[in-house]
Amino acid sequence: MCGIVGYIGYREAWPIVLKGLKRLEYRGYDSAGIAIINEGGQNIYKKVGKVAALEEFAESQDKTGTIAMGHTRWATHGVPSDRNSHPHTSNNNKLSIIHNGIIENYATLKEELISRGHEFKSDTDTEVLIHLIEEIQKIEQTDLLEAVRLALKEVTGAYAIVIMDRENPDQLIAARKGSPMVIGVGKGEYFIASDATPIIEYTKNVIYLNDHEIALVTKDDLLVKRLDNVVQSPLIQELELKLEMLEKGGFDHFMLKEIYEQPRSIRDCMRGRIYPEEGKVQLGGIKEFVEKLKNIDRIIIVACGTSWHAGLVGEYLIEEYARIPVEVEYASEFRYRNPIITEKDVVIAISQSGETADTMAAIEMAKERGATIFGICNVAGASIPRLSHAGVYTHAGPEIGVASTKAFTAQVTVLTLMAFYMAQQKGTITQSKLISLLTELDSIPDKIQIALESNDIIKEVAAKIKDSRNCLFLGRGSGFPVALEGALKLKEISYIHAEGYPAAEMKHGPIALIDEEMPVVFIATQNSSYEKVISNIQEVKARKGKVIAIVTKGDTEVKKMADYCIEIPDADEAFLPLLATIPLQLLSYHIAVMRGCNVDQPRNLAKSVTVE
Repeated sequence: MCGIVGYIGYREAWPIVLKGLKRLEYRGYDSAGIAIINEGGQNIYKKVGKVAALEEFAESQDKTGTIAMGHTRWATHGVPSDRNSHPHTSNNNKLSIIHNGIIENYATLKEELISRGHEFKSDTDTEVLIHLIEEIQKIEQTDLLEAVRLALKEVTGAYAIVIMDRENPDQLIAARKGSPMVIGVGKGEYFIASDATPIIEYTKNVIYLNDHEIALVTKDDLLVKRLDNVVQSPLIQELELKLEMLEKGGFDHFMLKEIYEQPRSIRDCMRGRIYPEEGKVQLGGIKEFVEKLKNIDRIIIVACGTSWHAGLVGEYLIEEYARIPVEVEYASEFRYRNPIITEKDVVIAISQSGETADTMAAIEMAKERGATIFGICNVAGASIPRLSHAGVYTHAGPEIGVASTKAFTAQVTVLTLMAFYMAQQKGTITQSKLISLLTELDSIPDKIQIALESNDIIKEVAAKIKDSRNCLFLGRGSGFPVALEGALKLKEISYIHAEGYPAAEMKHGPIALIDEEMPVVFIATQNSSYEKVISNIQEVKARKGKVIAIVTKGDTEVKKMADYCIEIPDADEAFLPLLATIPLQLLSYHIAVMRGCNVDQPRNLAKSVTVE
């Protein structure tokens, strides 16, 4: 959450930082601000609302200078307002800071600082941190880098920060713990950001700061040290990201573009990993743990949000084919329990960004108890891959829309590959069956392309139900997590209350909600639960509910009962989640657009949840 951009070098800094904030706006869009230093001193411009509001506010202001830092906010402490917008300044106004994260002990620190004469202008925890740095610098009579290092040893919580000193206009200081930060390396210039999206336009060479590291950045040099004062030799990596991936490419919204990218993203996810003619799956990221996989007691999948839904699909697949017991846990709950974890367990951590705070904390706890950690992530160099013993990248490409689409199907694809790989290694699947499954999996991108051709029909259905206040999504087997994901998409971008349920559980409560005003979306494809789902549809129709059914192409039975049917190509039950998800994504998208919602930036949400 929150987007950070910093620049120091020879170019005009304002346009670089402003453009960077626009690229990072999916991380937070409650307010935005930029601090810039020039010969006249330091100017700070900040405004509640989106980056465009800041741009308009500062249009006639002095924005010259070659060192600047900017921030787009997802509010934690303090409501969205001009006064709570970043950057925040120290008591003497010499220092300024931008911050992603939460300082948990800010209240105690603030009370002590007030007793020492500090006056605060905002309700944020961030302002407390910059005042603390000023106070330590004054007491210890030390330089700013040392003051920052000492201050960070006093705070509890998570942070990615950039600090600017009005009296030292040739340096920026950056640090991180629990929140992502990347430094772009140019010639005579450096870029600092929450992720690589603002940097790729200028350089492909980056350094990922590790937790508990602090960097002193000038236009010609970079010093990195740990909080224990040990100097580090940072590794420069090359970005694989392409600039065109960050543009809408003619689509009205990033979300729609990313829905339509799924045939490609799933193909990229499988490339070099499946060999259908040989009946072979190859996952280089976890091959060193083959013997471990043959003897594990269970797999625990930890994730949040959409990634948790992908984990539920993984549970069905791994148990079906590899015959290994699987538990799927919300990372946010798992980390606060006292779960039984042993060295015979494998924990699979799933995160699009690789920076999800709760998932990272769950990993740390599981590692301490001896478990082997596999990461599934979309972002090379992110924290979760670095914390994991092994893992698999999804290769979905950057996902800018806050509501996850292609990241979900890429995660499901990776879990499908892992299930088949484990089954292959354990001998729980025949070679002929594996050849059949892999041959069909290889055709799934083409079938998704066909599913996308139902867009016009889905748009018509959306128009019929867009004014609903509630909606149910029902499925059985692996259709249940698809129902959960469909409900999540609808509620997060259209603000319609929606719930996903196992279809059989409808009779245990939700059926009381059904009347002629209630749309009910069924995953009703022709699989092992088909007859049971038909019975559930009849129960809804008997109570005058509106039935929208996702059906296998050529279906006739459900069409007799449902108000609206959306067809998807026939496929093995193992691949139902990949196909059935597509029309649900489009349905939610069109409903949200028709309701006038901001599809790419839904209210109160941000893309990467890096705070608890």
